[in-house]
Amino acid sequence: MKTIVVNDTMQRGYRYHLTAPAGKKFDPEFKPELTPKQMLELGIFGGRYLNDCRKEFPKAWFAKARVSDTHDKKMNHFGVDASQPLSVWQRKGWIYKDDPRGWFQWYCRYYMGRRLPEEDARQVKRWKAIARHIAQIRKACRIGDLRCRPRQRQAVLHWAYDSRKM
Repeated sequence: MKTIVVNDTMQRGYRYHLTAPAGKKFDPEFKPELTPKQMLELGIFGGRYLNDCRKEFPKAWFAKARVSDTHDKKMNHFGVDASQPLSVWQRKGWIYKDDPRGWFQWYCRYYMGRRLPEEDARQVKRWKAIARHIAQIRKACRIGDLRCRPRQRQAVLHWAYDSRKM
């Protein structure tokens, strides 16, 4: 079991253990279509994500990542803004203490092999709830028409669904 120690602007001395192999042994109900590396390469969160905590994750994840020091919608795969500020997520109670940056940080750590049963179940439930947006894209758009509902496509991309295939 490997222990990760995090020291960044949002967490100091935070420790977690990797108890599962990277990219394996996921909850059977959690079937992300994209890895964190693929998401970063496609362009998510305006390119401004994990900027000060990259050492926590494999260098390969960032080799071709679309990143920016400031939020820039052009860095997103669909070139549109589809995010709410972290303050909104905090106000709504969607942020868990172990992952102060939110769902994607949880997913990166989960992908690496961290398991927190209660929090994992909560996040998988949230991930599954995005299915309503996928249904709306499928209902409104022809397969492969990436100009149809770009904000919604970008939003589901933030949740590891590959909206390019819808």
